[in-house]
Amino acid sequence: MRIDIITVIPELLENFTQESIVGRGQKKGLVEIHVHNLRDYTTNRWRRVDDYPFGGFAGMVMQCEPIDRCISKLTGERHYDEIIFTTPDGRQFDQPMANELSLKENIIILCGHYKGIDYRVRERLITREVSIGDFVLTGGELAAAVMTDAIVRIIPGVIGDEQSALSDSFQDNLLAAPVYTRPKEYIDVNGKSWGEVPEILLSGHEAKIKEWELEQSMQRTRRLRPDLLNK
Repeated sequence: MRIDIITVIPELLENFTQESIVGRGQKKGLVEIHVHNLRDYTTNRWRRVDDYPFGGFAGMVMQCEPIDRCISKLTGERHYDEIIFTTPDGRQFDQPMANELSLKENIIILCGHYKGIDYRVRERLITREVSIGDFVLTGGELAAAVMTDAIVRIIPGVIGDEQSALSDSFQDNLLAAPVYTRPKEYIDVNGKSWGEVPEILLSGHEAKIKEWELEQSMQRTRRLRPDLLNK
């Protein structure tokens, strides 16, 4: 899989793409991530990629030309399954979308900035508009990082224990069950017990553990995210 991210602040993403699970996926040759500086595609002598909006509105708007030049160069080299624009008014990103996008061969993520992009770009080039929540960020770089991480980690082979990704919250519209590790009973710095690990998890009985896990997932989802049960 290949992910190309177009941004006006590449420094925010370059380290991210080389670290943790995303970096591991690249080292294993399972994914390629390329960050493109949109300013490299402008003909403006000061490398500007924005201008004032028509109509007297406040803020600045990303121009058509550098976006068109960058995307045209990329699509001239290979086919892209999706050209995604990160924007607060897009469809909300979720686990099913991450699963779907992880099956694509090549995708472009265009990071929004300023007051957005010239709407003609959205009409002509963008195949999918995506939001990571009902709030506004300074730019779409954090949204692109969130999406990239969620997509890459479920590509087979990226995580050593593939079942780990499959059991994450939201994979089946349920929150994950509680997890515990050693010691069996934890005594805090004040000498007070925080309780013991549930006995069922120490039993070694796989079927009963699975039943407990499902029951706990249902309880947590019903308490914390009842909206998911409607799905």
